[in-house]
Amino acid sequence: MEALFAYVGCYTTPGRKGEGNGINVYRVDRRNGTFGHVQCLEGLENPSFLAIDPTGRYLYSVHGDRSEATAFAIEARSGHLRLLNRQSTGGYNPVHLAFDRAGRHLVVANYGTDSTAVLPIARDGTLGPYATLATVTGTVGPHRTEQNNIRPHHIPLDPSGRYFFLPCKGGDVVIACRLDARRGVLVEAGRVATRPGSGPRHIAFHPRRPFAYLINELDSTLTTYRRADARLTPLQVVPSTPADFTGYSTGAEIAVDRTGRTLYVSNRGHDSIGVFAIDAAKGTLTARQWVPTKGTVPRFFALDPAERFLYAANQGSHTILGYRVGRDGKLSSTSIKVRVGSPACIVFNGGVT
Repeated sequence: MEALFAYVGCYTTPGRKGEGNGINVYRVDRRNGTFGHVQCLEGLENPSFLAIDPTGRYLYSVHGDRSEATAFAIEARSGHLRLLNRQSTGGYNPVHLAFDRAGRHLVVANYGTDSTAVLPIARDGTLGPYATLATVTGTVGPHRTEQNNIRPHHIPLDPSGRYFFLPCKGGDVVIACRLDARRGVLVEAGRVATRPGSGPRHIAFHPRRPFAYLINELDSTLTTYRRADARLTPLQVVPSTPADFTGYSTGAEIAVDRTGRTLYVSNRGHDSIGVFAIDAAKGTLTARQWVPTKGTVPRFFALDPAERFLYAANQGSHTILGYRVGRDGKLSSTSIKVRVGSPACIVFNGGVT
């Protein structure tokens, strides 16, 4: 059986109250979901979001509150990382990265300076310099502290491989872009406004149907969209926390399982993973379950490749908690608990078995 490895990015600097120490690598037991530590690659500042290329041979990181992306080679048998090179992203605080359909370009969203960069990937996995930056424009929202600039927060490629979608937390807008590979730049192809002050953060796509789902950070809501190429049409807005919760919370991560039947979301403040059923015909959401993350600030979560387990990364309490995924998509507690400083992202390498 092919080995399965998990790579955990984190925050390391005092400005982020970071207690992390770099990128930590774990061998994952496919049967019981436990993590066994195999490497810590130190000397990295805020490797806050990670991505593994389609071949599984290279890992890439952006660095929170910095201005660079880093390439690493993955040793297949041990899972160990080896630094290849670094490149500027041309902007401050790059927060997310994604590959184009061919895996030849790494696209980065610069949250702090409202731009996107396209970094070419060489045959040996190293990153080349970006050719030009694309400025993300719009009108800022009403929140006095969280919407001072447009703040593109996410940049995933849609299932068709044609469009990158950018939820912009500061601008209350989701922008669709296509890659102009010849010029090495993203070009806007469409946009949809969200509720004022909602703060759109991350977006997820139905694997087979024309639906997309948005977690809005500032008002803790989920928006369902019908998608037609680069156009999104809103269908529904529901809260990401229970109706009887009256405390302060912000939405963080979102994911749809590969069957397209269940959506998951993390809530920071309510400190939970929300589980929502997806209507097969309409695409709309119905709340089914909220499970506590048994820690604070669940910035991120991830399903393992086989979707037997979901792992919640509690940035504030320096833990990763594992949950078993039932056939109905609901989550149940396990004894899986990993202690790691300020976890911000988890990615897996090894595929489904």
